[in-house]
Amino acid sequence: MKPLFLVFIIQTFLLSQLSAQQAKINIVNQERNSSYRGLSVVDDETVWVSGSNGTVGLSTDAGKNWQWVNPIGYEKTDFRDIEAFDENEAIVISAGSPAIILRTGDGGRSWKEVFSDKRPEIFYDGVAFTSEGVGIAFGDAIQGKMPLLKTVDFGASWKDITAHMPFLITDGEAGFAASGTSIYCNNNGTYWIATGGTVSNIYRSDDEGDTWSRYSCPILQGKNSTGPFSIAFYSSTTGIVVGGDYKEDTNKDRNSFLTNDGGKTWFAPHTAPAGFKSAVVYRSKKQLISTGTSGTDLSNDGGKNWIAIGKESFNAVQKAKGGSAIYLAGDKGKIAKLTW
Repeated sequence: MKPLFLVFIIQTFLLSQLSAQQAKINIVNQERNSSYRGLSVVDDETVWVSGSNGTVGLSTDAGKNWQWVNPIGYEKTDFRDIEAFDENEAIVISAGSPAIILRTGDGGRSWKEVFSDKRPEIFYDGVAFTSEGVGIAFGDAIQGKMPLLKTVDFGASWKDITAHMPFLITDGEAGFAASGTSIYCNNNGTYWIATGGTVSNIYRSDDEGDTWSRYSCPILQGKNSTGPFSIAFYSSTTGIVVGGDYKEDTNKDRNSFLTNDGGKTWFAPHTAPAGFKSAVVYRSKKQLISTGTSGTDLSNDGGKNWIAIGKESFNAVQKAKGGSAIYLAGDKGKIAKLTW
């Protein structure tokens, strides 16, 4: 049995190495001096990005050409997350105060402010939508309560559902608006929110935000720079968190954990990603891509082992909702496409 097991391990390693060698990160645009953290890939042709300096970009030809559809009057706003529904409809959400959500129905030619919160403490970290247009946004706690917003009409209107969260948030516990992916949902209406800082928790709702459960996460934590920066699920049970310490981005100590029970319990991979990661996405049940300022890594075995495929810094990675294309976005206006 041992020789056969060894052969299997060697074959897996060689296949991973081959896949890593074949994976190529190609910059498709770098014409604006903005830091992108919002990324939404509708299909293989339609890609939206958002970020600093009020920047919003749209490509409808797989990244070859870009329209810069920046909302007028929001030139200093940092749009940390974007959710696009097609080439015409999208919403963007800002980080910091005032908290602003804008919506377009005409490909960014015009924008409407659909939500605003001017409290000085407000800071939204991300938003996630089901395919039916149900979305939830969450923010850093104010007086121990996590701000929660909900929409059922693809972001046209929003309702405050903060009162639905029964848990008191620990002092120093917060989300990270690094890639808009510290909140995740599936199309069955299950939502997961990952928090870090002084303590790391996973908040789960199985009924579109009406009720919530909380589970502890063993990822690196204890400082305001540590915790899970991204969470993703392949199914209602199989998922992953990545993160670490963005101030020590070469440190890969406890920077990734996996779950097989929907987030209730977590276990470490055999080989961790190379350093701090701010985003992760499933390409398939077995193949995952994670990225961050430390570079981009690939796993071919469900996140149990990782191989570096690029050293260049990125903030976000997303797979097409209606396709197979994978895009990355980062600082200095970098937008890239991952190819094999």
